[in-house]
Amino acid sequence: MAGPEFWGAPEAARAVIDESNRLKAWVKPWSALSGQTSELEALAELLKDEDDADLASEFDRGLDALQEGVEGLELRTMLQGEDDHREAIVTIHPGAGGTESQDWAEMLMRMYTRWAERHGYEVNVLDLQPAQEAGIKNATFEILGESTYGYLKAERGVHRLVRISPFDAQSRRHTSFASVYVYPLVEDDIEIEIDESDIRIDTFRASGAGGQHVNKTDSAVRMTHEPTGIVVSCQQERSQHKNRNTAMKMLRAALYQRALEEKEREKAAIEESKSDIDFGSQIRSYVFQPYTMVNDHRTETKIGDVHSVMDGDIDPLIEAYLKQSGH
Repeated sequence: MAGPEFWGAPEAARAVIDESNRLKAWVKPWSALSGQTSELEALAELLKDEDDADLASEFDRGLDALQEGVEGLELRTMLQGEDDHREAIVTIHPGAGGTESQDWAEMLMRMYTRWAERHGYEVNVLDLQPAQEAGIKNATFEILGESTYGYLKAERGVHRLVRISPFDAQSRRHTSFASVYVYPLVEDDIEIEIDESDIRIDTFRASGAGGQHVNKTDSAVRMTHEPTGIVVSCQQERSQHKNRNTAMKMLRAALYQRALEEKEREKAAIEESKSDIDFGSQIRSYVFQPYTMVNDHRTETKIGDVHSVMDGDIDPLIEAYLKQSGH
């Protein structure tokens, strides 16, 4: 990379730099853990000869930190899929349940946003359509950070909520559903052939909050890929041109994910990823009443503190899925 000829081909140079950064992201934590291990070994030798409470406390703290670091690196080693290093696009749709399910869809969006914040990832909303009474009709957002797709692919499926509905005057218990789809964010280095004649583009006025300019101009863009029936839309920017570019990025990601699923079906590696958003199809249940429990039906992982999960603490659920699937 030091030679001047390296920069003669910018795209190739970028690919090499990206690969170098990915490798460094593995080497640095491994080196750090190796250093921590050496320090703990030195402390252990000292503790053989000295009965020092402060030294013992320092050793215990260091051992806890080392264990946490090893577990984090172990989780990363599970991300060996072809696209696991990529960033993610997440789409959430409410299912059966009316206003209650629309509110549930918004709760899930907040959960993933809080998860991203916990890890220092960036969240950009690409399309958000608020529901009339409460919640959202659908949402699409990208979560930018190393391997966010690798982690969040564990969330793809139907999520079930059981609670006393705040929208029920009789305070009855309701069951609601929402679907979560996760796609790898496809960069320009991945070839996805899209014939522009296959795309129908509609422009319309944005709905919901966004300012007078957004609501008075046809800045929102909807793209329909007619051969597959895939529809994406973006209305977050004031500029129709920017919304068009973002919608094309979303379409590329959706088509890429579709190609992956077809490939996986041919190999009989996975089951169909999309199922009805209704009873019996959920991957996970979140129960608020009569008890609190999050239950992942694929791994049988159960967490009693549903509120911490809704606040973004979903790593144990992701880790259990990755361990079981062997990815």
